[in-house]
Amino acid sequence: MPDWKPVTPPSSSSLRAGSALGHLLGVPARHDRVTHVEHVPARQAAPTRWPDWVDERLVSRWANQGVPGLWPHQAEAAELLHRRQNVIIATGTASGKSLSYLVPAVSAALDGGTVLYLTPTKALAADQLRAVEELDVPELRAATFDGDTPFEERAWVRKHANYVLTNPDMLHRTLLPRHAQWSAFWRRLEIVVVDECHGYRGVFGSHVAQILRRLRRICARYGAAPAFLLSSATASEPGAFATRLTGLQMAEVTTDTSPRGATTFALWEPPLTELRGEGGAPLRRPAAVESADLLADLVAADVRTLAFVRSRRAAESVALTTRARLQDLVFGGEAPADLPDRVAAYRAGYLAEDRRGLEKAFRSGELLGLATTNALELGVDVSGLDAVLIAGWPGTRASLWQQAGRAGRAGQDALAVLIARDDPLDTYLVHHPEALFGRPVEAIVLDPGNPYVLGPHLCAAAAELPLTHDDLEIFGPSAKEVLAGLVADGMLRERATGWFWTSRERATDLADIRGAGGSPVQVVETSTGRLLGTVDEPSAHTSVHTGAVYVHQGETFLVDELDLEAGVALVEAGTPDYTTFARDVTDISVLESLRSHSLGPGELHFGSVEVTRQVVSYLKRRAQSGELLGDESLELPPRTLRTRAVWWTLPASATVSLAQEGLDLGGAAHAAEHASIGLLPLFATCDRWDIGGVSTELHPDTGLLTVFVYDGHEGGAGFAERGYARALDWLTATREAIASCECERGCPSCIQSPKCGNGNEPLDKAGALRLLAVLLSTPEPPPSTPET
Repeated sequence: MPDWKPVTPPSSSSLRAGSALGHLLGVPARHDRVTHVEHVPARQAAPTRWPDWVDERLVSRWANQGVPGLWPHQAEAAELLHRRQNVIIATGTASGKSLSYLVPAVSAALDGGTVLYLTPTKALAADQLRAVEELDVPELRAATFDGDTPFEERAWVRKHANYVLTNPDMLHRTLLPRHAQWSAFWRRLEIVVVDECHGYRGVFGSHVAQILRRLRRICARYGAAPAFLLSSATASEPGAFATRLTGLQMAEVTTDTSPRGATTFALWEPPLTELRGEGGAPLRRPAAVESADLLADLVAADVRTLAFVRSRRAAESVALTTRARLQDLVFGGEAPADLPDRVAAYRAGYLAEDRRGLEKAFRSGELLGLATTNALELGVDVSGLDAVLIAGWPGTRASLWQQAGRAGRAGQDALAVLIARDDPLDTYLVHHPEALFGRPVEAIVLDPGNPYVLGPHLCAAAAELPLTHDDLEIFGPSAKEVLAGLVADGMLRERATGWFWTSRERATDLADIRGAGGSPVQVVETSTGRLLGTVDEPSAHTSVHTGAVYVHQGETFLVDELDLEAGVALVEAGTPDYTTFARDVTDISVLESLRSHSLGPGELHFGSVEVTRQVVSYLKRRAQSGELLGDESLELPPRTLRTRAVWWTLPASATVSLAQEGLDLGGAAHAAEHASIGLLPLFATCDRWDIGGVSTELHPDTGLLTVFVYDGHEGGAGFAERGYARALDWLTATREAIASCECERGCPSCIQSPKCGNGNEPLDKAGALRLLAVLLSTPEPPPSTPET
């Protein structure tokens, strides 16, 4: 449960965000840690009048809340949706996207229709429910329908609610399979809102794309054809992404006409420490530890601050460390006694009432500092915030600006600080601000046609309503081929009228929409028999192997045994001061090259591969410092994965001179592979744990020096394909990241990988720079033939 005590907030901050960075840099040792400061200017704006079709009661309610009218981009999106045209609004954080759909959606509900609102998180659904309820319109019956909804309330929601707020998981597992219970709701469905849709990427996004197609099919069954509005942080090619996600043509609204305060954005690199990792490589101070220091300083200066971290455990750790440092100030007479109680952690796993209490306390100012996972990245209203700390690259520029935009939402100036982790991509970004500022955000990658995603959803659709030939167009061009495979495997039965699900099992259990598929492994506490949760089978090898540290709802457990045959991981509560990282060895074979072109003197390929991976050991690292404590061996079976990869080759003619100079070609390729995996997330909207790689001086399928980077999901996730499309930019950035790192022989900030099964050996930093320079060079033209 969150550990904080309500206190009386101050009337105003004593140190505003404009001088907050100077306050942090008041410590002389920190002067060299800021690598760049970007000033984003304020923007003025003027609202337009309300559309004529908006009920006067709503106009009055919003006016009483301080909303005199709509910004031009809000009015444009609202008008399109009112005319029942599908639209995606992709504008900046705090640009009022929610009002763009609230105005037409609430209007539709008051006119007798129903509205379905989808969000990735329960926190955002609760926040949106509060906004709807504050309108205080009796005819508007809004309710959330998610895992926190008591069962006794669910029947009321089905029968009476006309504005239902839920998430893709509930839509997949409950609303669609039990569609007959919702028939009155479906018949009147006018609008579907898909909020914060930039979070639907990769395999998860591909699953959501198929869930939305199943939703469209069920709506058609009840005679409804709702209009879709998608809301996103600024995204590259938003219309194309929205069409891929929904299967529908989409209008775009992308010009942000809202006002905003000025933002000071600092890039911050923690210093190298005396600690050493593998091969004697220096380690940087962990970003979470650095964040706790900065959060304590800002809270002590009365600056309302949100610190984003990468994991639930890190959220708890940063909050506890911050409170301890503030307690030291209390003991020294430098801070009021209640100051440590004004810092808390916020993350998934808390009870609903605890999360709502934290949100309210932070909005009111009772809490000054909050350490959170990305659970608060999305549009939860936390206006009045002065500063945001971001501990580690959040994965995309869209997420970066989404998190930074939490501050300054009330129009005041704001501070945002990106604190680099000991990682190649973080290192690159804090030394290349041009990769962050003044550039569009990434295109969102997903692949709804992935047969390993499509197959389970075709089964789920057939269980909801037998599939007909007319349905195939909804699910895309590969549906017919995938259906044939499902019939051959006995998953579906084909008859003259279509395809039928005949099993007594739940078809929805086939699709693990937030995982990678496979039979789930149950995580059980040995002493009590308590089921803590489940992990999909592929992830079990790396997250709940014997000896792993497993975190569940703030509690830390040690895995005593992983029994894959029984599908169970037995754990016991513990308080280790270390974290664990699984390491694997990988073999890869080329099945088919789908596309290729020359790259320098070499060739670049994209195609299908078969990957055999085996987790062989795990590292122990001290939680606070990152210090390497040991490498423990494991005996787990190999796993085979058919997926997509991007790979490049160099002929012997291009590498012979490097070998003659004494460079280790294998170590150079290995280092280039690690660094390129670290940098691909900048171009493919993925996490480095979503992808893998293999490198070899002589691969048996190519006969050449080859470096592979592959999608870590069955059938592929679109990441390698994006790498192929952006190869020149991606590999150039990889070389620059290696070159800009201040270490001599290689470290976790450039060429070392925490999941390398070969113990990060051999690695050749200088060789990687030379190898990539050769690959990226323009080959000399062949000698001309003399004319005769």
